[in-house]
Amino acid sequence: MMGPGNRPLDLDWLEDFIVLADSGNFSRAAQARHIAQPAFSRHIKSLEEWAGVDLFDRTTHPVSLTAAGKRLLPEIEDVLQRLEAARSQARAAHEQAAVSLQFAATHALSLTFFPTWLGKVEARLPVGRKMGPIQMVSDSFAACEDLMLQRRAQFLLCHGHPEVANRLDPAQFEFAVVGEDRLLPVSAANADGKPQHAIPAEATGNVRRSGKTKTALPVLTYGEASGIGQIMRAVMGSAFGERSDLAMRIVFTAHHAVLLKTMAMEGRGVAWLPASLIAPELASGALTRAGDDRWTVPIEVRLFRPRAALSETAEALWREGQGEGGSRQ
Repeated sequence: MMGPGNRPLDLDWLEDFIVLADSGNFSRAAQARHIAQPAFSRHIKSLEEWAGVDLFDRTTHPVSLTAAGKRLLPEIEDVLQRLEAARSQARAAHEQAAVSLQFAATHALSLTFFPTWLGKVEARLPVGRKMGPIQMVSDSFAACEDLMLQRRAQFLLCHGHPEVANRLDPAQFEFAVVGEDRLLPVSAANADGKPQHAIPAEATGNVRRSGKTKTALPVLTYGEASGIGQIMRAVMGSAFGERSDLAMRIVFTAHHAVLLKTMAMEGRGVAWLPASLIAPELASGALTRAGDDRWTVPIEVRLFRPRAALSETAEALWREGQGEGGSRQ
């Protein structure tokens, strides 16, 4: 610490000051501080030089505080108490950070997959071991990627596909496949249970035959920041191309599958949605399949992490989180 005129200040001097103020005797105070008396006396003198005034009246026996010393005593006691409290808080924060877990997850998975998966992970932990506090950020895939690249999350839970690349360099990040899902084309149902909007049975997504009239399909699609959108564009892009025998017209775009699900239920068009997200709506008839299995896109649920070592708690979650049958890349 620096004082007036940039003079250095040693915290030991403050503790020496308090002990001498209490005992009134240089010899006893030095013994209490476990240092030689000459060194102790130099500490007190250095503190007085730092303050610019005498803090002890050495003409009295026992020595006593001067007016300046009396004014400084409670302030020094307060400073030392606050420093000790700050040190304790810093250690507590460090210990909390060591056991806490930071997740980034895409919206759909944070709502459907994550809670059940986390429960299974906790059940596989050794007896007596518990997860630390969990911080979850639920956002678009692009935003979650940013959190991982900025090292603001330890794990990323997202959908993936073998044909679709991402911004997480394999040299720095690895992932485990922790689940499987499917993107299903769905639509709201008519009174007879049939889809309001359906992919024509004759459509294949192949190059259009000469003279073939294309049917325009109203489609609810994903924005650029969506991971599912990236998968759809990579895997199904050709099926919606200009020369495909299936035409589409985009009527709504959003980053989040949950919003597209709501719009599909309102009869706005066909959306390719994760089966895990729409299972209740398919069971109740609120949504129905708008195309056969040719239009289904298999996808993976991936858990990403940095290749660098994580905290002990995070490494335990990584080991148990892959579950049975999980694969790593």
